[in-house]
Amino acid sequence: METDAISNKSFTAPQVNGCWEYLLVAHPDAAVYAQVMEEKKFFSGQFKTAVAAKTQPHITVANFLAVENMEETIIRWMHRIISNKKSFRVTLDQYGAFRPHTIYLKVQDHQPFQQLARELKVVDQYVRSYGCPEMPLISHPHLTIARKLEHATYQQAVNVYAEKSFHASFEVKELVLLRRQHQYDACKQVSVFGLTP
Repeated sequence: METDAISNKSFTAPQVNGCWEYLLVAHPDAAVYAQVMEEKKFFSGQFKTAVAAKTQPHITVANFLAVENMEETIIRWMHRIISNKKSFRVTLDQYGAFRPHTIYLKVQDHQPFQQLARELKVVDQYVRSYGCPEMPLISHPHLTIARKLEHATYQQAVNVYAEKSFHASFEVKELVLLRRQHQYDACKQVSVFGLTP
């Protein structure tokens, strides 16, 4: 299993100047969702980390803070950008690890996600014009199995997942915008953006 040297810091933060946290995500189809949830449940049982099985499988495209009254404009811009994009296939192939605390499934082709991220820079400029932090755009798309692991658990998991394999594909037909107040808050769906078939 490949381990990446980047730190994969969570962008989640408490509200800053009344900002909410927004996540633009791609969810796997029902079959791959079930397959990933089985893996997350296995991880939870094997390493006694219940949170792995409680988080829904998704690939984050963008993660940012914004003031709630900016939402309508953000949705309009995202709709304009995303509705012009064709749906695309995602292949999850093997496991990886971000030191020091995350085990994830690798996305084989980063290009569709990186292209979306580049086009979302206009939303980043808008968000920053309101004094909110810069929008960190995805550079390494992945699907997290478990994160924020304690050091000893992470080391054990890396050894176990070096021997495991995983392969699944699904079509991304839509992206979902979620919102929450902070990292421990439940996400609320704000909007769904369909891609061109």
